[in-house]
Amino acid sequence: MITAEVTRKQGRYYSFSCSGHAEYDDPGKDIVCSAVSMLVINTANAIDKFTDTGIEGSDKDDISWYFPGEPDDKAQLLMDAMLLGLEEIEKKYGNDYLRLMIKEV
Repeated sequence: MITAEVTRKQGRYYSFSCSGHAEYDDPGKDIVCSAVSMLVINTANAIDKFTDTGIEGSDKDDISWYFPGEPDDKAQLLMDAMLLGLEEIEKKYGNDYLRLMIKEV
């Protein structure tokens, strides 16, 4: 199962992490893993390229990032779009393959 966790402070995004494997199908054929990976990696790249928001993180074994400062409105929108996509994947395929958690701190 993939576990994706978003942390927000006062409604503003602070961090994101994603770990595990969906195991929906064999490696290389796992459409759930592919969809989640594409959404997550594209969001991080878009935040880096299209916003003035700094982003720090790693994509070695697990994917994780955080915002050292407050994310601007564009970064917030990109995060909202990523979460929408992840929620739809979770609805369609079930939380046996993807579990999305949103934490307010």
